[in-house]
Amino acid sequence: MAQRKPIVAGNWKMNGSIELVSEISTAISKYKNEQVDVIIFPPAPLLCKAAESGVNVGTQTISEFDSGAFTGEIEAKLAKQLGANYTLVGHSERRAIFGETSEIVAEKFAKAQEEGLIPVLCVGETEKQRELGETEKVVAEQINAVISKLGIAALSNSVLAYEPVWAIGTGKTATPEQAQSVHKFIRDMLSTQSEPVAQALQILYGGSVNDKNSKSLFTQPDIDGGLIGGASLKADAFVSICNSALGNV
Repeated sequence: MAQRKPIVAGNWKMNGSIELVSEISTAISKYKNEQVDVIIFPPAPLLCKAAESGVNVGTQTISEFDSGAFTGEIEAKLAKQLGANYTLVGHSERRAIFGETSEIVAEKFAKAQEEGLIPVLCVGETEKQRELGETEKVVAEQINAVISKLGIAALSNSVLAYEPVWAIGTGKTATPEQAQSVHKFIRDMLSTQSEPVAQALQILYGGSVNDKNSKSLFTQPDIDGGLIGGASLKADAFVSICNSALGNV
């Protein structure tokens, strides 16, 4: 089995400030452990400031288009120039609120790689879909949209984040067993196309992860860290979550 380096990523969503960048970056620099990759995804206006602080930075979304008449969009090339190394693609809020289909997400995934950004592909089911037993079907469809466009090899230069929609910002969290089950399903599904890609792919869990539940989640064999929401806005909690990931090294 491949040894996968854990990742702890903080998605600030539309939160944060210049002061928070300073606070979080200082906490991360003091923590600094080369056994865990730590990334923050601040709002776009804070991207340059965060990159200048020395933190590993990603952008929360990019446009599938090149520069042009797309008011309010973020060009992948510019995000890279401003210091981003990663980008989220397909976060459930982008899918639900802004109408991004799996096909658009696949285009953004391709654009990210074209411009030298590592895409973090977010997938996950709604509560209704879980109740109907459609979790695996939904997750597979979201992943296969990327594979159909770019091939399985494209996933070797990416990260995947399983975020059940019903657990994002709700206080509900999948049990370690529930999360592990879906992570294992994803890895097994990808193994049918490429065992090396499947075993090397870092798959993160997201959905109300905090400093109390992170350790039990991260010790699962197919969970390689987390995509953290609210807790990534609190320096102490975020560093504690980073320490939890060391249990999987």
